[in-house]
Amino acid sequence: MNRKGDKSLIVGLDIGTSKVTALVGEYLPGQPIEVIGLGSHESRGMRRGVVVDIDSTVQSIQRAIEEAELMAGCEIRSVYASISGSHIQCRNSQGIAPIREGEVTYGDLDRVLDAAKAVAIPADQKILHAIPRDYVLDDSQEGIRNPVGMTGVRLEVHAHLVICAQSAAANISKCVQKCGLAVDDLILSVLASSQAVLTPDERELGVVLVDIGAGTTDIAVFVQGAIAHSASLPIAGDKVTEDIAHMLRTPTPEAEQIKVRYACALAQMATAEESIQVPSVGDRPPRRMPRASLAQAVQARYEEIFEMVQAELRRSGFEQHVRAGMVLTGGASKMEGVDVLAEEMLQMPVRMGIPQHVTGLGEVVGNPVHATGVGLLLMGSQIENPRRPMLPAGRAVGFLSRLKNWYRGEF
Repeated sequence: MNRKGDKSLIVGLDIGTSKVTALVGEYLPGQPIEVIGLGSHESRGMRRGVVVDIDSTVQSIQRAIEEAELMAGCEIRSVYASISGSHIQCRNSQGIAPIREGEVTYGDLDRVLDAAKAVAIPADQKILHAIPRDYVLDDSQEGIRNPVGMTGVRLEVHAHLVICAQSAAANISKCVQKCGLAVDDLILSVLASSQAVLTPDERELGVVLVDIGAGTTDIAVFVQGAIAHSASLPIAGDKVTEDIAHMLRTPTPEAEQIKVRYACALAQMATAEESIQVPSVGDRPPRRMPRASLAQAVQARYEEIFEMVQAELRRSGFEQHVRAGMVLTGGASKMEGVDVLAEEMLQMPVRMGIPQHVTGLGEVVGNPVHATGVGLLLMGSQIENPRRPMLPAGRAVGFLSRLKNWYRGEF
């Protein structure tokens, strides 16, 4: 990205199902990122995290970028873009490589990680991220976080691989490029969110991050400081809106407004005396209905979401390792009572996750809607100014990031 004075500029582009958001940050290496620009526009070309209409998605990206440029007073040339969707898969893998010079170097870390990536995957898929979890030296020293400088002859890595559909990644990149922008890297949205909202203690103790957006609910499990499992569920806030529209027989935009203004995720939070006005279709007059009925329908859908989250957590095999509980983030997590319902259903501590580690615009800092966008800024700054070892959330290994490292002589 270009520079503004002595500071570097970085842009995170969160391409979601309901909206596209562009965040512009400026920073000096080693200093917190200051968010100086925000652009957001309704997303019409995405469904469940996947591009279904290129032209509409391009228009949404263009509008968001233009707003961010205007606010930040800069020209945006490249972005770190998010990717999610049910096509995302994960796999834990191992790689082994000899230590060439008797002492572990960063080159050895790259070679052993390449060995972990040598797994059979379908031709229409690709490895999006390869994230080291820990290292083993000569079968005797386990659980090593950073083996650089240690003496040995054989290095093993336990890595977390994130795999995505090549077509889904290519279509997102194509939409960005049609706006005249370069893609610095594609980053898994829940991985970015984890950078923004989780604390080191939570990662170490074991935590599950649940990012509830409009089209997908994304999950990331961290154990002993590193990511151990990730998944994307095709059910989220849009389903709540659809339920409201169906139950109230009202247009979807009106149902969304009703959800934002009046809905809650626990029926007991709505008293019997409360009522809401519901717009009708066509020329029919509006009508009133009890708010408690709305809350019951919304609660049923959130219960389904958390049942699926719990099933995924059990399937991962790490359910007993998330001692720090659950962190909720994303736009659909802001609804009143969601955290209480999750705590009751999953029988674990639950807190709301808000973006941290950045300064600047108040509407961004402290708002879970922007967790992914802030995380993209944080991860992008690590890729552009690598401080080995990387933060525990992992390491993006996209082509452009590897090219930058090669240029700096780190390969």
